[in-house]
Amino acid sequence: MVAEIQSISPVVHGIVAMAGQIQSLHDKEMEIETALREALANAITHGCGNDPTKTIYCCVALDDDHGILIIVRDPGNGYDPLQVANPLHGENIYSNHGRGIYLINQLMDEVQIRRNGTEIVMRKR
Repeated sequence: MVAEIQSISPVVHGIVAMAGQIQSLHDKEMEIETALREALANAITHGCGNDPTKTIYCCVALDDDHGILIIVRDPGNGYDPLQVANPLHGENIYSNHGRGIYLINQLMDEVQIRRNGTEIVMRKR
């Protein structure tokens, strides 16, 4: 997908529609949608620097036995997930950003940050 904020909704709607067809994911669409929106927004903002000439890759696999697996990869320099501030501590509570990774971890069953922070792998069962 093109690294533009307006590209997020069409991608999310398509993936959530596919997830809705899997019995094991019924009533989990909101969690999937929110986590995916956060991952794509992070890739656009941080991984691509809001540069619409860059591309983000989003791959999806789903079935009744394994739920949904979503991989979002950006062409950025990455980051160290251990250096991301906890949004629940101290002054971070009042920040107007910095909650995306936290939310993704709360909403999805499995989350892995790979490739020096340029790829996030999320699973919901």
